[in-house]
Amino acid sequence: MISKRWFYSISPQDSLTRAYSLAILVQITFFLGALLFAPLALSGDISGFWKHAKGPVWIEIRLEEGGGTVVRNDKFSDRVGRKILKDLEADKSKQGLWHGLIYAEKLGEYKDVEVSLPEADRMLFKGKVGFMSRTVEWVRVDKIPAR
Repeated sequence: MISKRWFYSISPQDSLTRAYSLAILVQITFFLGALLFAPLALSGDISGFWKHAKGPVWIEIRLEEGGGTVVRNDKFSDRVGRKILKDLEADKSKQGLWHGLIYAEKLGEYKDVEVSLPEADRMLFKGKVGFMSRTVEWVRVDKIPAR
């Protein structure tokens, strides 16, 4: 049992100093945790609008739906609305990596694809057909520009 003498020997000033020190320690811990884990949280989200790095094509990816849709294509307007990605799932063993199916226009069917996020604003699709593979780069955009 704690003696009353010990309890009364702690001055109110000592209690405030200890409480203040504890509060600062907690704030520092949360701040450092945020600094360490914020890049991982940002790099793990591919939802949003993306523009093809070399062509006038924009897609929207919705991870909650597990896919992506063409929202604008200035060369082939008939492809707007096409589901370009489907069955998209995060790779549980590696951060910033997803697997799914991509629509291969020339083949007219869906093929396996690996989607990676090397940077928060840069995404890569890597598709393989037989021994051949192709990588397509996409750049994150805030919105689809007006025509």
